[in-house]
Amino acid sequence: MIHVLVVDDSKVSRDLLSGILESEPDISVIGTASNGTEAVRLAKILTPDIITMDINMPGMDGFEAARQIMEESPVPIIIISGVDNLAEIAASFRVMEAGALAILPKPPHPTSQEFPVKSQEIINAIRTYVEIKVIRRARTHRQKHNIPDLTIIPKGVPPRLIAIGASTGGPPVIQTILRLLDPKFPLPLVLVQHMSPGFIHGFAEWLSESTGFRVKVPEENEKLLPGVLYVAPDNIQTGVSSDLRILQADAPPEHNLRPSVSYLFRSVAGNIGPAAVGVLLTGMGTDGSQELLGMRKRGAITLIQDRASSIVYGMPGEAMRIGAASLVLSPEEIAQELRVLAG
Repeated sequence: MIHVLVVDDSKVSRDLLSGILESEPDISVIGTASNGTEAVRLAKILTPDIITMDINMPGMDGFEAARQIMEESPVPIIIISGVDNLAEIAASFRVMEAGALAILPKPPHPTSQEFPVKSQEIINAIRTYVEIKVIRRARTHRQKHNIPDLTIIPKGVPPRLIAIGASTGGPPVIQTILRLLDPKFPLPLVLVQHMSPGFIHGFAEWLSESTGFRVKVPEENEKLLPGVLYVAPDNIQTGVSSDLRILQADAPPEHNLRPSVSYLFRSVAGNIGPAAVGVLLTGMGTDGSQELLGMRKRGAITLIQDRASSIVYGMPGEAMRIGAASLVLSPEEIAQELRVLAG
């Protein structure tokens, strides 16, 4: 039985979400909270297996509640947020800095045609993320990192593009990397981040505001510029052409994902070849791992996140297992390596 604590300042929302979860035989809502203070208290008393967390609540908000829970009684936290407010979405990603694992849209009204599908997404997320072993997070202040010099010296074809793939735990890792890159970084970066539909634009806004790096969701045939991170949009496969333009296709999902890291990496391997750098970060499953190997076989330098810093070592772990990585690094080391490779 999965024991869930539901946190939301709206009784209607709490009741709706509780009803969705309680309809499943393996899920039990053991408590509800209407604000952050109550959530922190109940997390200690009830020791739930997983928590669903609202963002905007009176008194202590979702960010502070998540931060305290991860300090005192760590447990997987899923953010349940509205998708019609960019400011709220950006605030949701701030909660991921505190340790939340994922963001999902609030369920629609039960009379909506989307209600069954959206409800099942939440149920599936509960079953998936409850398996992740989270760790206690000490209170930290943003600081500069001391990053060691690394060993790769750029050789052969100078890189023209950085291609990045990430899933569970990816947003704060990408944030860390961007904070350590110069806003005038001389290469474009293209990212596929697995995420529930509706949050990508808020994700891009949060990254840009929190790092000072230019981040945008591209359009078809958009020319890639240096010093910009392009985040693949919802529900369309995204690749890169040989002349560094965005390619978008209504192609089938891969690994049940669209956009998929596999599609991006395969496009980059075929069109950019040895003039690319591939980066595979924390995440469930195997999306992108085989294609990262394909990039390496084409002469690209390939970097994967190390186990110690990964929330989930599925994607990078599979890449390491099949020999797809030139280097296995922490996020801080990945940023330093990108700076070295970019010259």
